[in-house]
Amino acid sequence: MDTVIRRARPEDLVAAGDVTVEAFVGDGHTPADGDYVRLLRDTGRRSAEAELLVAVDAADGRVLGCVTFAVGGTEWADIARPEEGEIRMLAVGAAARGRGVGEALVRAAMDRSRELGLAGMAFSTRPAMTAAHRLYERLGFVRTPSRDWEPRPGIDLLVYALAF
Repeated sequence: MDTVIRRARPEDLVAAGDVTVEAFVGDGHTPADGDYVRLLRDTGRRSAEAELLVAVDAADGRVLGCVTFAVGGTEWADIARPEEGEIRMLAVGAAARGRGVGEALVRAAMDRSRELGLAGMAFSTRPAMTAAHRLYERLGFVRTPSRDWEPRPGIDLLVYALAF
């Protein structure tokens, strides 16, 4: 399957929201009835206020995965400093896993950071997202425990960072 990574278009938004919810709820990272699901599904807002990148099947245009990219210091960046890029809500649909879609999305965010002249990237991840951790480490990101944080009590987030 050939995959194209690009900025989301209006016709991608519903499918991108579906893929994000499928990944986060289906993998047990967030409850289906939680407040976070509304944010995961709100791809229109993410696309307007940050950059929503999608991975689409080159043959049929089906959305396979997506990620939100933000520059540090903006509304969608939780942990990145102003000179860093940040990814949020990286999600790949179950049917597209194991095909390099997640890696392609992270690499696209890395490329975007470099295009903007940023010094690197930093982002948060849940401790249980071990498959994603392996991907990040393979791409050169390093665990940065000094930047770990809790958005709410009981929600521990690990930080990975990479300097260019």
